[in-house]
Amino acid sequence: MKIFLLSILIASPLFAQQYNTIVKDEKTGKPMLIGFTTREAFNDTSFSWWWNSAYNMYEADSVAAAVLKEKLKDIDITVVMGSWCSDSRREVPHFYKLLDEIGYPADKITLINVDREKHGKGDEADSLNINFVPTFIFYKEGKELGRIIEMPYETLEKDIQEIITGKNEEQNN
Repeated sequence: MKIFLLSILIASPLFAQQYNTIVKDEKTGKPMLIGFTTREAFNDTSFSWWWNSAYNMYEADSVAAAVLKEKLKDIDITVVMGSWCSDSRREVPHFYKLLDEIGYPADKITLINVDREKHGKGDEADSLNINFVPTFIFYKEGKELGRIIEMPYETLEKDIQEIITGKNEEQNN
């Protein structure tokens, strides 16, 4: 029994998903997130200076946010971003502030950081057809409803509402 438990403890890290991997950006030499990421990665001082600033300055449209609170219940979201990208540094903290205000569950968000060639740590972003970051992808029952690419066309709240109500398949800017 002890050998069995020991082998499970040794093998577990081999199968566990690694999150919040920081590598050196080859272009700038600065830290960069890569692969699956949790929000806690932005507590690192390499990222918190821009994350906190963008997050704190965003004011969500409270009327539109109230509508989204109900409509997002059955929606899963994948966010693909680059911690090196100015659009990602602006839009992703805004997006999280909106989701925080409506109480959207963190476990329904998949956050993937990519390098400048739009590749993750492994193949986690390869099948998502990412050309620009950030890209916010909305799913219902595993089916993609639409995307916001780089920045909202109108506002985050209005663009999300259009996507999840089927009024607009994709926001391309």
